[in-house]
Amino acid sequence: MKLDDFDFELPEGLIATRPARPRDAARLLLAEGDAIHDRHVRDLIDIFRPGDRLVLNNTKVIPARLAGTRTRQSAQGEVVAKVEVTLLEPAPGGEWSALAKPLRKVKEGEEIVFSDALSARVEAIENGQLRLSFNLSGEDFDAALAEAGAMPLPPYIAALRAPDDEDKRDYQTVFARHSGAVAAPTASLHFTRELLEALAAKGVEFTEVTLHVGAGTFLPVKVEDVTTHKMHAEWGEVSEQAAAEINATKQAGGRVIPVGTTALRLIESAARAEGGAKGHIVPFRDATDIFIYPGFEFRITDALMTNFHLPKSTLLMLVSALMGQDRIREIYDHAVKTGYRFFSYGDASLLIP
Repeated sequence: MKLDDFDFELPEGLIATRPARPRDAARLLLAEGDAIHDRHVRDLIDIFRPGDRLVLNNTKVIPARLAGTRTRQSAQGEVVAKVEVTLLEPAPGGEWSALAKPLRKVKEGEEIVFSDALSARVEAIENGQLRLSFNLSGEDFDAALAEAGAMPLPPYIAALRAPDDEDKRDYQTVFARHSGAVAAPTASLHFTRELLEALAAKGVEFTEVTLHVGAGTFLPVKVEDVTTHKMHAEWGEVSEQAAAEINATKQAGGRVIPVGTTALRLIESAARAEGGAKGHIVPFRDATDIFIYPGFEFRITDALMTNFHLPKSTLLMLVSALMGQDRIREIYDHAVKTGYRFFSYGDASLLIP
């Protein structure tokens, strides 16, 4: 399996820089059997069946991009320089790992000030990353970060425009509740509260899990033999209740449909933890670096709702594993030719093997 097997031509004009409004007005490519149907997300009320269980990732994106300043004394007096910081993930003890730009001008021990309320000390610089300790913690930290930070838009959107206040609403799911992600579970962005209520009234069931999506989700694959690629690790949790709900649906013959690749990777990880098996998931609370590519055996997933992914990405490999490489090529050819919008703010697909 070569990296070029997962390449395709994507016109830049198909990269969405804003979401559809309302959220469920986004287009939906339904791939079921050999057919492809052009629908909209709001049509899920007619597509899902009573007894289907949607698995939702309830992680909450933090406004992880921070503009700060650091101050030094020089022979010419006090020098103030700008530093851009992107938080990556919390570390034990309340510190954070982060990227900085320009990194070469940051020194250990100095303070970076982000606002009147929020600042951080550079505790260490290692492997191209900072380790920061902030002056605040808990709810005080969350409030100051919400005030000072901007949403960490994916690089392919950030290259086309700067983040703004609209992104604080748009780049967050309506059921986000556990802070910790620096990227959104983007398939879930399409759901409105009204659509969720209508699906529930039809008999569709929901299970929430948590996987804190890391910046590593945007890292390119750099090896030609994709089977040698090393995935980044992300922390996730499947609670006892979530595992019981999913197992009950499998035992009853219902379909388990993760909304997004993050929810899929988490439940497939939990099915591979000690005690897990084909059709059976166990509670899980750990980091996962599961890498899904063609040849993978899906133990829990019956279908997947997901956006359209980047060429040569691990997520394109994941959907190819679920549907088959030739089928995904056919689906993506159709999406490009008919003008579906791609990536995080783009349209959705429902893939039913």
